[in-house]
Amino acid sequence: MVNLEWYRTFKSVYKNGNFSNAAKELFISQPAVSQQIAMLEAHIGYKLFNRKSKGVEPTEYAKLLNNLIIEALDRLENVENGFREKAFNSNKLVSVGISKHLFSSIGKLLLSKFDFIDFTYGENDELFQLVDSKKIDFAIVTKKFDTFDTIQKELGQINKIMIASNDLDLETVKREIKNNNLVAVENWLNQQKWYNFDARIPHVKLFWLYVFDKKRPSLVSNYIIPSEYEMLNALSKNTGLSIVWSINAKEFLESKSIQLVWDSPKMPKTSVYLLSRKNDSLNTILNEVLTEMKAQLQIEKPMI
Repeated sequence: MVNLEWYRTFKSVYKNGNFSNAAKELFISQPAVSQQIAMLEAHIGYKLFNRKSKGVEPTEYAKLLNNLIIEALDRLENVENGFREKAFNSNKLVSVGISKHLFSSIGKLLLSKFDFIDFTYGENDELFQLVDSKKIDFAIVTKKFDTFDTIQKELGQINKIMIASNDLDLETVKREIKNNNLVAVENWLNQQKWYNFDARIPHVKLFWLYVFDKKRPSLVSNYIIPSEYEMLNALSKNTGLSIVWSINAKEFLESKSIQLVWDSPKMPKTSVYLLSRKNDSLNTILNEVLTEMKAQLQIEKPMI
């Protein structure tokens, strides 16, 4: 009985001239490639490849077989790919990786584009590994990866800003910020209650590094809430300050449930990327997602 996988393997070996490269292309082991070629040779009764020092060379029977099957096999693969794309677009079932801190502001934009989404929380390196190993379809990341097997497209830029609860009087500190009196500004900030999503205060450290030119801020974190969106929600109902992504604060600033303390031009902007594996069946949907998300990220600074 003819096994179509034998012919797929034959096509790849014929094209690559190498069992190892064919195995990589087909995502199977090299012994599996050798076994399938051996079974095909046994089935047709002719030797198809002669081994050389670097790879293999097709025999005259292999050249004849290739001419006979290549057109039909290409048509079959095109039908298969077309069917997969239609099935994907019909169901719109995707798996998406994103940081839990960006889900409420960026991840929720995807809900209107797909009928079914399986979200996975993770940080940049972890999400890259999941995409690269084909465990998820695509991810939203804030880091550039140099890779051949995945596609990365920039969506837009976000930045870190300092925000405060509405009950704090910011007149003094804003005056000192305007006058660039950083010593007075830092003294005022050290006297406030601080909210962070991580005890290591990564956002605060970066802000202090770029704005105050200091590696170690002296402030103490009063509250650790491991989700930036939930942290913002809690701060809006209590007293304190925090440094957050501008896109996360946008909704709270627009509703006037918090106030902006400082959007320093010294803070570098961070690019947001859509990271996906190379898969033709995803292209149509991903282009729609790119267009919509780019539009949403056009506003780099929150509206206040």
